[in-house]
Amino acid sequence: MKNFLRLSIIATCSIFGLAGCMGGPGVNSALVHADGPTSSSKNVAAAPKKTMRAFRSEEELANYFRELAERQRREGQRGNYSLGAAQPAPTTTAALKSADSAGKDESVTNVQHAGVDEGGIVKIQGNHLVVLRRGRLFTVAIGDGALTPISSIDAFAPDIDPSGTWYDEMLVSDGTVAVIGYSYQRGGTEVGLFGIDPAGKLSYRSTYHLRSNDYYSSRNYASRLIGSKLIFYSPLYVYPGAGDPFASFPAVRKWHKGATASEFHRIVTASHVYRTEQPLSASYGMALHTVTVCDLAHGDFDCSATSVIGPPGRVFYVSPESVYIWANAWVRQGDKMREQSMIYRMPLNGAFGPDAAPSALLVSGSPVDQFSFLESEDNHLNVLVRSDTSGDGMWGAEVARGDVALMRIPLSSFSDGTESVPSSSYRQLPTPTGYTFQNHFVGDYLLYGTGSGWGYAQKTDRKSLYAVRWAGYGDVHELSLAHGVDRIEQMGSDAVVVGTDGKNLHFTSIRLGKWPAVADDYMRPGASQGELRSQGFFYKPDARGTGMLGLPISEPARPGYRHLFETSAAILFLKNDSLHFQEVGELAAQPERAKDDGCRASCVDWYGNARPLFVRGRVIALLGYELVEGRVDNDRITETRRVNYAPLKLESLNR
Repeated sequence: MKNFLRLSIIATCSIFGLAGCMGGPGVNSALVHADGPTSSSKNVAAAPKKTMRAFRSEEELANYFRELAERQRREGQRGNYSLGAAQPAPTTTAALKSADSAGKDESVTNVQHAGVDEGGIVKIQGNHLVVLRRGRLFTVAIGDGALTPISSIDAFAPDIDPSGTWYDEMLVSDGTVAVIGYSYQRGGTEVGLFGIDPAGKLSYRSTYHLRSNDYYSSRNYASRLIGSKLIFYSPLYVYPGAGDPFASFPAVRKWHKGATASEFHRIVTASHVYRTEQPLSASYGMALHTVTVCDLAHGDFDCSATSVIGPPGRVFYVSPESVYIWANAWVRQGDKMREQSMIYRMPLNGAFGPDAAPSALLVSGSPVDQFSFLESEDNHLNVLVRSDTSGDGMWGAEVARGDVALMRIPLSSFSDGTESVPSSSYRQLPTPTGYTFQNHFVGDYLLYGTGSGWGYAQKTDRKSLYAVRWAGYGDVHELSLAHGVDRIEQMGSDAVVVGTDGKNLHFTSIRLGKWPAVADDYMRPGASQGELRSQGFFYKPDARGTGMLGLPISEPARPGYRHLFETSAAILFLKNDSLHFQEVGELAAQPERAKDDGCRASCVDWYGNARPLFVRGRVIALLGYELVEGRVDNDRITETRRVNYAPLKLESLNR
């Protein structure tokens, strides 16, 4: 059953409806709002008042767990118990901050912040595309106008049985490819390191396992890359009453044939485990939110890790300046449910010493996903929260409910976890009707609304998009759309909202000036969105106010979850000319040419399989195992060539 946990859950969702799969607590605790303005002054000191404290010794940490276990026993006798633990939360600690962190290569990934690359399925290394799909790595040469498959290799060690393992995300840095996966069979996060030489040839280096629970999220990504620093999160439940609580602590082993569980060695000592001064309730599960930072510059697993003890529900967010973890749990007190939430901040200043110690605040509600956050240049943290959600683990983000508020606080207000964000720092916002909540900070605005998401396309005559300036207390603008809100993306200094009316796909441009307004609505008849991941979209600006966007599309009314099992029909390209859309055309898949790839691992495309690629003046569509290139003339795209890089075609190259 464990080996097929993800697949069985999504199968259940497809049969019974997604909302039934991640039901949270039935309480709707109202969020407060402020009546007065919040300061948005510049140059606020970003240093916290206080920081969290690390344990001084193993004995002190052991005593802490014994006290928690005793408190848990007492509270259990009084009838206080948790509704259930959500997936554990990400925490992230610090790599070196890098001004030129975007690296030497242009990005083909739609990222939340420039310079903070996200784990994905396609990257650029030198003159090659590197693609991760269905348990294999591939390279395709793109230098000098080429589009030529070069190399392929299993995304796991030669002597590993990949069954029960998902190879999800990939990042590339200076000749090293890091594949982040999760193995139910081997019990943790699996990190594979591969070399790529200047000719594009892939070679296996090593594999490491880290003891953890599954990091999967339907929206978030487990890994980031800043400069050469790989930052990834791995959650781990801990049980204070266990005979040896350290037996389940974060640990690592280097894989070799015949490797055993006894070869795991702890990577987080007491001096790298942080706690808040605020006592945590012992009536619910707890998690070690562990962040591991590896320097890929040397091509090996040169890593450090740190952990925060906190509630199990989680959303994590990485800005160019810091890593944030919002952890929460729902706790029963008598016959009522009460939420406990904490936000942790870890500055990206390159060390695990006192200056890099995490800080924390007590908070209310929970963000929906990573796009609920913005660390703004005025040294404030802005977060959209809902009152009835438990983080973004697995499909948590798809079923977020409850009241909506915008929290805005100066970074200098972070402390040791004993202080609460005051009610005046929350601004109550309108709650939209519908399900599958989407939100995004674009420019000076926070935009949000609801759509169909992973479920079946919802027929609608009118839907609302809400827009509010995050730094002030002006009016909340409600914009009427002809479709639901399934995707909100930045497009230059403005935004585009993508959604369905039940049978047609709409792209609505939003002008974000002194006040927001709908500028244009382009409708693609008889189509649906073919990819739900944020990285499925890409916008390439050409000049002031103009550019081109690409998005995978599929057949009409296709339920969102089908992108896990089916390739998108095409990549649709639209030209943006001063917020007015014109169809440039599409580059289509040819599924009838698909061959059996002999898949052994990751045979469900959890992170999608289609991407629009704007590479060195070229336009390429990644569609499953096909790469289709087009040429744009007079604002029309025509196919010029296509390459199938499927493993059967490359079999001879690996002999």
